[in-house]
Amino acid sequence: MMKFLWSFLIGGLLCAAAQVLIDKTKLTPARILVLYVTLGVLLTAVGVYKPLVELAGCGATTPLTGFGYSLAEGVKNAVDEKGIIGAFTGGLTGTAGGITAAVVFGYIITLIFNGRPRD
Repeated sequence: MMKFLWSFLIGGLLCAAAQVLIDKTKLTPARILVLYVTLGVLLTAVGVYKPLVELAGCGATTPLTGFGYSLAEGVKNAVDEKGIIGAFTGGLTGTAGGITAAVVFGYIITLIFNGRPRD
């Protein structure tokens, strides 16, 4: 039960922080997205994000910082296996499942719903 609580708290804090950035700064959502992914990579590189993932599970891997974590972990694992060439291929390997899911589900949604242009 504590795993669910930590997941909810950590994921909620990450999302609440993003909402505060949207509401209180002039940062656009796109810049916040880049900030969160980059922050996930940097926190993984210095060894801070992995313990957070072990504590919070999907509460830490689902937000955009988790995508940065997956990129960094994929690169780290690929460099360990393949050497320097892994720095170029590891990020895509580590996040391929998420990227594929986003493309497939996005396509399915476009088949189900009719989008309207904004006025």
